[in-house]
Amino acid sequence: MFPAWLVFSLIWSWTVNMGYFNVPLAHLLFNKLLKTAVILLLCFPGFCITLDSKSISMRSLLLTLFLTLNAAWLFSQDDVFSNKTNQALEKVIRDYPNRFHNIKGEIISQHSNTAEYRSVVLVPGASSCTLSKNNSSNDFYSWSCTALNTRDFMTARARFKEIYEQIENSIIKVEGQKPFILSGQYRTPTELRSMNTISFELLPAVGDMKSLKIELSLEKSMALWKVKLNVYDGEHPLESATAAIQ
Repeated sequence: MFPAWLVFSLIWSWTVNMGYFNVPLAHLLFNKLLKTAVILLLCFPGFCITLDSKSISMRSLLLTLFLTLNAAWLFSQDDVFSNKTNQALEKVIRDYPNRFHNIKGEIISQHSNTAEYRSVVLVPGASSCTLSKNNSSNDFYSWSCTALNTRDFMTARARFKEIYEQIENSIIKVEGQKPFILSGQYRTPTELRSMNTISFELLPAVGDMKSLKIELSLEKSMALWKVKLNVYDGEHPLESATAAIQ
């Protein structure tokens, strides 16, 4: 017979591994539960109902099971909590209050109302990452990264989903503020739409970061499908900032 706390813990670890609780807070809660379980197993053997000649080996087995589950889950979450794509995105978001000044490279082109710069922060495998400046009454900056150009829709869709999984539920740390969680609802792209977009938001949305917008898009331009990652001020439409450059 197994105690209720053990049954609950096993169910919890299984649902997390299956992806039903794929959020950073789940890891914190699971760790607390794991520590409690270990203390009970080591310090209060009587808590496991009845002790008999097999109780010590049973406790050892259960302890090994808990540690294995936790280690396996941590390993499976590496791509979610730490990968080069969300690290690059975090650097961009961190610099948003500075109007991306620290990640702005050399100028690429300049027009009467707009200017385009290279971004010193790059997403792995991207063909280009740039910053755009709109010379309006309040200078407006946006960051855009083209992660893929291809004629094949299925290839583009796979890359689109890959980037989504790499950045969804990322923990974003901005100096002077509490950590944010990047959250967005996945929508499967379709070839029937020339523009497929997922909008992300930072939770909790407070202060200067409230107007920040992060978008992942799969769009068709001429004969090419483009996967893009965009960061911009939500008070300004992204199209108006880039139209003059394209």
